[in-house]
Amino acid sequence: MSTFVTLLHRELSSRVLLPPPSSPAAESATASAYTNASRDALRTYLAELNPPISLPDARACLDALHRFEQGDVRTSVDGEDEALQTAVLVKLLIGLYVQTLEVYLDEASDAETQLEWWADIERSRIRSAYYLVQTLPLRIYNVVDTVIRSLRRQNLPLQLSSFTPTALQQFFPSRSALRPHGVTLALFPHLRREPYPASLFVHTRAKPNLSFSSERAPVEPMFHWLHTVWARASRSVYTTLTLPIELSRHECRYKLKMLEEIRDDRASVLGHLLELRDDLSRAAETTDTADRVELLQSFVVKFRGILAVEGLDTAKGLSEFATLLTNSTIPRHVSAHNNQITTHELRKPSRLTRYWPRLVFLPPVALVGVRWLYNSRESLEHTAVDAVETLKAFWDDWLLGPLKEIVKTVRTGSDEGVIVTKESVKSDLESLERMTLALAKEKLNYTAEQMAALSEQVRHGDLTAVMQIYEDDIRNPLKSAIGGTLLRTLLVQVQKAKVDIDQALSGIDKLLKSQELTFAFVGVAPAMTLVYFVGSYLNTLWSGSKGRGRYGGSRRRARVWSIMRRIERLLVSSSSPSTASTGYHAIDSRTSGLMLLLTTRLRSYAEMCLPSNSRLRGGFLEDVAALEDPVLGRNEKLRIVDRMWNSWGTRLGWYDMGKE
Repeated sequence: MSTFVTLLHRELSSRVLLPPPSSPAAESATASAYTNASRDALRTYLAELNPPISLPDARACLDALHRFEQGDVRTSVDGEDEALQTAVLVKLLIGLYVQTLEVYLDEASDAETQLEWWADIERSRIRSAYYLVQTLPLRIYNVVDTVIRSLRRQNLPLQLSSFTPTALQQFFPSRSALRPHGVTLALFPHLRREPYPASLFVHTRAKPNLSFSSERAPVEPMFHWLHTVWARASRSVYTTLTLPIELSRHECRYKLKMLEEIRDDRASVLGHLLELRDDLSRAAETTDTADRVELLQSFVVKFRGILAVEGLDTAKGLSEFATLLTNSTIPRHVSAHNNQITTHELRKPSRLTRYWPRLVFLPPVALVGVRWLYNSRESLEHTAVDAVETLKAFWDDWLLGPLKEIVKTVRTGSDEGVIVTKESVKSDLESLERMTLALAKEKLNYTAEQMAALSEQVRHGDLTAVMQIYEDDIRNPLKSAIGGTLLRTLLVQVQKAKVDIDQALSGIDKLLKSQELTFAFVGVAPAMTLVYFVGSYLNTLWSGSKGRGRYGGSRRRARVWSIMRRIERLLVSSSSPSTASTGYHAIDSRTSGLMLLLTTRLRSYAEMCLPSNSRLRGGFLEDVAALEDPVLGRNEKLRIVDRMWNSWGTRLGWYDMGKE
């Protein structure tokens, strides 16, 4: 039993006021032992008639009521007996009322579930084609059975030639192109009740304009004629190939239409039954026996009108109505509903029908796959080893190694040069200084003070003294090269160029050192980005974007999103008149029944998928209970829907459903 029906049963049962017990002396004076036993049985049923009440329990209680009414030694009417009997009837009618609600709610819910399955099949050509494959054995069986029956009616022998297209055309002639013959009806039984649209076979096209100029008149009519013939031929071939799929989709649409009618009919009855809730509540809360009986009779009249109960005289009592409802009305309605569903084949196919293609084709495919894997085991092993080594090298060289270097740089730093070292630059500069001082001492005869000044100039890159010697030597290059200092001045300049290069490289080295962290992060960024995207994808797979996931998974949350949209659409399209003074918009019975069906599914989702003992689940169920409240009008429930969107839309991902 659904949670809503259970809560309603408990609420109505708790309002039933029990009659006060009488004294044992009064009982012994006014009733026999048989009547006392019946009265005790009624009191037992009154105490035990708690939700849920099944039909067998109701039948047992009615038998006790009949025995109590037919007591042959009762000589006077006892007020306590009438109050006790009426209280039992109130509880019994509450149980039958709730049981009727449960029956119609289950039927509407089942129709809604089957409707969603057929809608998913009809929405996609691929799914429709797969559904045709799933049901193909049953359709072939129907064709064979139809042919055999036809042969028996005509007293013809059963032969393989009877199943040829020519023989089938003779056995089942078609009077019209738009009327299916027997084989088509056997393949698609729904065509007996729902003829297929002519648009599947008749394609009206505008005639081509064949007015041409005189120069091109001999050529273009022939071209357009060929084009028209080719287009019609290709269209005929396409129609022939896709006709079974289109007929399957037409079958799904037919079943959708039937299920929608059943769902709306049950929802309308549910809405009318919900309107009797207040009448039954007033009857339960009344203490006066006569008023209670009058309220119950009024309730029964409305109840009979809603269920269209036949075969009961209006003058008969409440117990007779309860008996008829228990033994006849509810069982017959359930049987008629099941017969309607079975006759029109509105339920989705059985598990064997749905899964036989997998059971037949998966083992051979799996066997071929296993053989291929076994034959390719060496290459697969090498591939796996290479993949592992690649991942290991990527982890060590491109991710873990750069991260270690970053940590090392941040913690300790480094004074080592990237291009040249400080010692190399210093040694080259000192060598240049010694070479310059030696040349100046021998050639220019500098004093100690001049040597110190020259040393300072060399450190700052000033080689004026050496250049003066070079200028003097270059005047007589041959003489200076052989016996002079031209070669030494050239070597000093070479050393000076080397020092300049070292200092330039040292500057570049300092620039690189200042940006060492930047280069390190740039080097590790691609690997980190790749790891992030791969981790996000694996997290999505782990959380189950297509499985259960969080809050039931994306599929169930998408269904809840669709239910919320349908609830809002139902409330907006509700056409009940409003009260001029208060602006209260009532909700019609059909909308009320559909609302109950949808809120029942919302409640089931919250109880199954939302975390228990959480604010999310508690608040969500409170909003669902507010939507189920029959006292609230359309405007109030629209505000509740807005509150649910604002409160739970982001948490349950409703705002992202439309983007998928």
